[in-house]
Amino acid sequence: MRRKVAGLLGVVTIILTACGEQAASASGGGDGGGGGDGTLTFWSAEDNTDRIEATQAIADRFSEETGIEVELVAIAEGDLITQITAAVAGGTLPDVFGALSLGFTHTIAADGLADLEANAAVVEALGADTFSQSALDLVTTEAGLAGVPSDSWAQLLVYRKDLFEAAGLEPPTDYDSILTAAEELNTGDQAGIVLATGNDLTFVQQTFEYFAVANGCDILDGDGNVAITSPQCVETFNFYTDLVNNGSVTGAQDADTTRAAYFAGDAAMLVWSSFILDELAGLRDDALPTCPECEDDPLFLAENSGVVTAISGPSSDEPSQFGEVVSFVISQDADTEEAQQFVEFMMSDAYVDWLALAPEGKFPTRLGTAENPSEYADAWGGLEAGVDRKQPLGEVYDDDTIRALTTSSDTMKRWAFAQGQGGLAGALLTEVPVPNALLLALDGSLSGEEAAAEAQAAVEEIVGALE
Repeated sequence: MRRKVAGLLGVVTIILTACGEQAASASGGGDGGGGGDGTLTFWSAEDNTDRIEATQAIADRFSEETGIEVELVAIAEGDLITQITAAVAGGTLPDVFGALSLGFTHTIAADGLADLEANAAVVEALGADTFSQSALDLVTTEAGLAGVPSDSWAQLLVYRKDLFEAAGLEPPTDYDSILTAAEELNTGDQAGIVLATGNDLTFVQQTFEYFAVANGCDILDGDGNVAITSPQCVETFNFYTDLVNNGSVTGAQDADTTRAAYFAGDAAMLVWSSFILDELAGLRDDALPTCPECEDDPLFLAENSGVVTAISGPSSDEPSQFGEVVSFVISQDADTEEAQQFVEFMMSDAYVDWLALAPEGKFPTRLGTAENPSEYADAWGGLEAGVDRKQPLGEVYDDDTIRALTTSSDTMKRWAFAQGQGGLAGALLTEVPVPNALLLALDGSLSGEEAAAEAQAAVEEIVGALE
């Protein structure tokens, strides 16, 4: 049956991995084929060669246990729109999609390509109370459950514990403590903080949204109106500007330069995605810590770094953070019973193996089972991360850090998705109206209030075009 795919053709890919982290494309394309032909077809956006092999091993195990053959098709997320459009036209949608970002999860649901009842049935069978409620909220639409949230990555504030302790500073968990530390630790030889200020505007958007959701600043109000001129958002513009002007370095900063500065010991804080965790531990040769102390002790930075997940703004009592929740999605054309069985398997018997594909970017959205509520969270800390070397993150970072990471899905918020506006969320990352306004505030061309008004007008124009 042919379906309308206007939403898919109009949406631009929402980036799955943040801050310059890119998975190498190893295979892609292929025919779908959901719908009872004797083989369950699984499309996965995990297209790195090692992850393909590991996913195939999981699929083979499912086949051995159930007798249901699984055809794995790995597709780079940038190719998904083309492949899905072709599959709809040819009647060859897969039974199950995997590793889909929030943008794709909501778009597929909005275009009638997902079986919302089947997704909900999986969550009910496993126990909704075993999932992160925030993760479930992010995939919930008015019509039902757009996907089964499988894992997440988080935006983090990483800081030098040793420098904070020496200066008598509190951990940077809210606006006041972050700004105070940035100003006090900003010296001629070291920046108090490095964060996105240009070049990669998607990175700027993600970093701004990290601070914004923490302060109760949302892109839309409860009535669906653009709300960037709210007091909470103006406060966020002013906070970001103060951080950069009083606690950071001059010039445009992006994912590569901020990471390099922190790794060299030239910054006391940075905001980056959780994909930095294995690099900070010296497990990737293309991104090694280079601080003076690191030459004799490769783990110096990791052992002297603290990680903050959710932070608090002065206008919000609820600590929150930016992050990405990815999902399994059962296709509308699937053999429903077999597809549900497969997703339940992936979220139970095979769940730890799925998280093991990339632990630094796959935090559990299901912490455990009814019998053992922390089973998967406990297992996560023992999973080996890294590229050129492997080591469990639980052996590098302390228990408090591991606990904060594994529960980070509980505090994730995202602009537009809670209001069912996935198309707007995608447009914000591609047309970047908020970063464009923020840069004008950073260079002194606009005040925080004026930048908010600039962003408000631009977002209202985008909303009008989407209607």
